[in-house]
Amino acid sequence: MNDSLAAPSHTRLLAYFVPLALQAASQSLTYPLVAMVASHGPGGALNLAGVAQSNIVMFLIATLGAGLVTAGMVFARTRAGYAHFVAVNHLLSLVTAAIQAVICIPAVGHLVFGTLLRLPASIETAAAQAFPLTILLNLLFYARNPYQVLLYNHGAAGRASAATFARIALTLVMAPLFCAAGLVGPRWAMVCQAIPVALETAISRWYSRPFAAALPADSPAPPSARKILLFTLPLSLGGFLLTLSSMILGGVIARAAYPERMLPAYYLAVGLANPAAYAASRVQNVVIAFPPRSREDNRVLRFSAVAGAGLSFVPLLFLLPGLAQWYYLGVQRLPPADLPLVYTTALLFVAFPFTVALRCHREGLAALAHRTPTILAGDIAYVATLAVAASLCLTLQVPGNVIGPLVVATSNVASLGILVLLLREPKADGEPPVAPVVGPEG
Repeated sequence: MNDSLAAPSHTRLLAYFVPLALQAASQSLTYPLVAMVASHGPGGALNLAGVAQSNIVMFLIATLGAGLVTAGMVFARTRAGYAHFVAVNHLLSLVTAAIQAVICIPAVGHLVFGTLLRLPASIETAAAQAFPLTILLNLLFYARNPYQVLLYNHGAAGRASAATFARIALTLVMAPLFCAAGLVGPRWAMVCQAIPVALETAISRWYSRPFAAALPADSPAPPSARKILLFTLPLSLGGFLLTLSSMILGGVIARAAYPERMLPAYYLAVGLANPAAYAASRVQNVVIAFPPRSREDNRVLRFSAVAGAGLSFVPLLFLLPGLAQWYYLGVQRLPPADLPLVYTTALLFVAFPFTVALRCHREGLAALAHRTPTILAGDIAYVATLAVAASLCLTLQVPGNVIGPLVVATSNVASLGILVLLLREPKADGEPPVAPVVGPEG
């Protein structure tokens, strides 16, 4: 039997998923290193806060291209499909850069950082210094997309993650060198952040060259750039809503009792739960790479559930005696009296990666069926549930460290429910077939 028609083994699914999960979970490791470069400047921790806020605004704008990798995995499978995908990627990168450039205008920047985000003048100054360099950073992230798509579509997940690990390694080397050389402060922090991303992009391009050359001839009706753009935009809007919802949730917890204790407990716990959830979200790539052969084919669903369950317990390792004291009290300088708050929050987050894996499995099925408005409906359900649940928790005076995991769990379940419900109804024009992944690392 042709390998492309055979049901993938669990070993093959695992070999594809693990590098993607490690890539997703490890990407956040570079930001504490970059923060070191920022905080060694004259402004100290104020610089760190400014760079963090600059990055938040950058990522919020960058959600304009949040659906591009998914779109590429679905459409960039022939020469014309890949060329059209690259054109859409370039278009959205230029639009993103233009929006960022407008915010670099002093009056507009003050409106965003000073008025909307209400940053103190000292932090606003640091954010304004860092933000122009986020244009380069976002352009590099966009430039990376086509190469990563080629690697994902040809089963070369290990090579894609190797490029990310090279980025982490270079950041690990550069950050202390920048500090030793006196190249510190918000601007140099962004330079230290951008150069390793350029390396990651270059390595991804090198690895993807054979796959670009081997793309098959065009199908009779290759996807147009317009079709790819319309596919991407609902995912982009959904990414914007999800990013915004995390900012809203932090604001809600700040309004609960004892925010100076509850916010650190929440952020410390979610700081470990988020990488596991990001790893679980790569289930969507697995679904697209290995689409079901029939409605009864639940192999990838079972794999998603097991992977999500396994990832759910990874953050709990940091609750073990000794390790908890080392990480939370030693590394993160949490007051010993607040350690029980972190324990409670972390335990309540236990199902977070599991529900993310199930939700992203359904999102993968929706992407295969070209039903990105269905994914957007799930994201809207997530944000709406978050708003209602958070307001209810405040009314009931639920502790702030408990609000976060309860609201996130409820919102994920609501989003999953909407996706399951809507995907039961087939599209009127049928669901388009998608070729399974076949590659050297598959």
